[in-house]
Amino acid sequence: MFTATQIVDALVELKVTHVIWIPDTTTGSWEPALESCSHFQLIRVCREGEAWALAGGLLIGGSLPIVLIQNTGFFESGDSMRNIVFDLGIPVFAIIGARNWLTESSSDTARRFTLPLVQAWDIDFEFITGPEEQEKLFLHFRKCRRTNQAGILLLAE
Repeated sequence: MFTATQIVDALVELKVTHVIWIPDTTTGSWEPALESCSHFQLIRVCREGEAWALAGGLLIGGSLPIVLIQNTGFFESGDSMRNIVFDLGIPVFAIIGARNWLTESSSDTARRFTLPLVQAWDIDFEFITGPEEQEKLFLHFRKCRRTNQAGILLLAE
């Protein structure tokens, strides 16, 4: 898993302007670093569905936001994401924490449904299981920006 410093440095390098998120049990420890970064604005939403709409509006306005949520929030926010990404064609990029992915013996059904649901939405995605694969984040984000398409980075938790 990324440290707070690693994720903040990556987002700064990618020139992200806004991080729209709901902290979870894993990424919640990143909050002080995200909040204190002067290179982007941290925006907390109440529900994950709000994150997609907010990111879409910011993109239309010329900003470069990312959505940072957990897989269970992705499940909940599907209709909002569908509307923004597919109906309106706004290429939002999201980093989605894959809860319990690193715990093979986990009985958490979120682990079981994450990959099939991401694949079902047919959004270009990459999967990172550790910080040693950080380059995938950079390459995937830049590819999505260059091709003007939405993208997801699944981050194993």
